Amino acid sequence: MNRILIIDDEEKIRTLLSRIISLEGFEVFQASDLRNGKKRLEISEIDVVICDVKLPDGSGVEFSKFVKDKYPSVEVILLTAFGNIPDGVQAIKNGAFDYITKGDDNNKIIPLVYKATEKVALNKRVLQLEKQLGNKYSFDTIIGKSKQIKFAIDSGKKVAVTDATVLLTGETGTGKEVFSQAIHNASNRSKQNFVAINCSAFSKELLENELFGHKAGAFTGAIKDSKGIFDEANNGTVFLDEIGEMPLDLQAKLLRVLESGEFLKVGDNKVTKINVRIIAATNRDLEKEIEAGNFREDLFYRINIFNISLPSLRERVSDIEELAHYFLKTFSIKTGKKINSISQDYLEALKQHPWKGNIRELRNVIERSVILTDESELELISLPSDFQNVNSNISDNKNLSAFSLASAEKIQIQKTLNYTKGNKAEAARLLEIGIATLYRKIEEYKIS
Repeated sequence: MNRILIIDDEEKIRTLLSRIISLEGFEVFQASDLRNGKKRLEISEIDVVICDVKLPDGSGVEFSKFVKDKYPSVEVILLTAFGNIPDGVQAIKNGAFDYITKGDDNNKIIPLVYKATEKVALNKRVLQLEKQLGNKYSFDTIIGKSKQIKFAIDSGKKVAVTDATVLLTGETGTGKEVFSQAIHNASNRSKQNFVAINCSAFSKELLENELFGHKAGAFTGAIKDSKGIFDEANNGTVFLDEIGEMPLDLQAKLLRVLESGEFLKVGDNKVTKINVRIIAATNRDLEKEIEAGNFREDLFYRINIFNISLPSLRERVSDIEELAHYFLKTFSIKTGKKINSISQDYLEALKQHPWKGNIRELRNVIERSVILTDESELELISLPSDFQNVNSNISDNKNLSAFSLASAEKIQIQKTLNYTKGNKAEAARLLEIGIATLYRKIEEYKIS
């Protein structure tokens, strides 16, 4: 049930409005002035405030700003005996839902209350989604209890509350983007945009345009001005993944952003000023890249103000079991399968694997196993053959014949193709084999 608060110093109007609105099934509270209205807002979860503009202890127009600042999801409808345009304009600027005249607009009250409660429901949903998104990318949701990951998390929490530039280093697949989002969400910029870009995914010209934007006419096809990610992330955070792949001349432009907070758009001669925090990441040894002439030393010192090294999965073997169960739950829900446990042989095989692809590789392996498994537990047989070959001493069935292995492989390929509905490229990705290899095995095993 939605809760409505009526604030008016005229008792007859409060009583009349209260009766009309309560007959619609709303729970109604009353207050004779702003002071008592504030008290009611503190103790009750109010959805809509209907407030007189002129009250003994203040203005309803200014009160609407107080309400929207302190209770963003609450909507305010203002009532006035004598409407005037300046008050109406200011009321809307202060966040009021509407501004109407008493008496003449009585027939508007109920429809307005319904519209306001609909917006309240939407406001609450948005706040809930924002909270869920914040939780998804928070330090509290980063999985692992090993001392290596705990040290990285503690470092991230300490630097998050500052505006310092951060450099995340570590192998591919160690979770650098997730970590950068956690830093952003724990910072005072968390309400602003977080924009990520992979510097290795674009040519020099395209990367410059993505970063800085362009003016109309800067090149063929540039028919209008375009913002770059630095504009989009103004007052927020920019995450530059694979910064070691950035061309040298763009590194000079990035250095200017770091030093002066300004840049030139492509084709522009007017400086654009911005205020962004930069988090960079790389799997390269930037000091070696400096020696090779591929990375600017002055830029390195600007981005390396605070370095966090994310550990590889080989360095945090004790976290593998927790990560495996997390991914199992994720993909069991996604596929609609009831797989609730992992065999000890399977876990031991995971722990002995070198994990060159780190967490990303583990995620893919678990997804593949869930697709192939028809039982309630993940078994060793659902792992790729290299896991079973390396860890054959773990398996109870140590002397599988060539025919048995081939049979298992055929079944796995068939199940994967069924899952991808015949999409061979996707099946090859999940099976972690080349597309040519997949076609050869389909022909070899006569899979339809």
